[in-house]
Amino acid sequence: MGRTIVIANQKGGVGKTTTAINLSASLADLGKKILVIDTDPQGNTSSGLGVEKNEVENTVYELLIGETTIEECIQKEVFENLDIISSNINLAAAEIELTGFEEKEFILKKAVDQVRADYDFIIIDCPPSLNTLTINAMCAADTVLVPIQCEYYALEGLSQLMNTVELVRDRLNPNLEIEGVVFTMYDARTNLSLQVVENVKANLDQKIYKTIIPRNVRLAEAPSYGMPITKYDARSTGAESYRLLAEEVINRGNEEEW
Repeated sequence: MGRTIVIANQKGGVGKTTTAINLSASLADLGKKILVIDTDPQGNTSSGLGVEKNEVENTVYELLIGETTIEECIQKEVFENLDIISSNINLAAAEIELTGFEEKEFILKKAVDQVRADYDFIIIDCPPSLNTLTINAMCAADTVLVPIQCEYYALEGLSQLMNTVELVRDRLNPNLEIEGVVFTMYDARTNLSLQVVENVKANLDQKIYKTIIPRNVRLAEAPSYGMPITKYDARSTGAESYRLLAEEVINRGNEEEW
């Protein structure tokens, strides 16, 4: 049975989509069968994996409003071992269109449950907000992975995200757990990055991944070429960091029963 991880943080610019793209690709490189689901109307995860998002006929939007099946939405093997369900700006209308739908929070879960057995990991990228799309993703997930940028306001809004996770667990998905926190955009040249890491560790009672994702030029360039960092520059520090993170995610999963 596939393990479903939602990558969420309502604070924008924290490396959430970068993590969705590169963690998925790194897991695929390690031989795991991966499905990526892009639930952000910006569709950056889709384009970052080389998908022409505005030319895709069946996206997450069509899936959520019931116009298509999940099997019809899956684009196979965009990279080896990696499938994707894409998103584009049409998804921005879903918040309004889903009003009045029965059990609207569980639409994505019901679809994902049909294909979970086909994948080792299902990675869901969320929009930078705590809306119906994010709630749908959390209802479909086993765990929530939270990227935190190494900057002064790193903890800002994090308590709100944790409260949302608790609400979803209490009312909608009792099995939802915090996968862990991963630090992103770490700059070893500054004292601030180190201070942020230590501050978060001291104040956050959650699992924290040992792997820290650096601020890296090649990592920032890769999405514009429609490639994960492991394909764009496999020898870069960014690629190595995401490989290590993928190994940690696999090992953590081996400690649990999914």
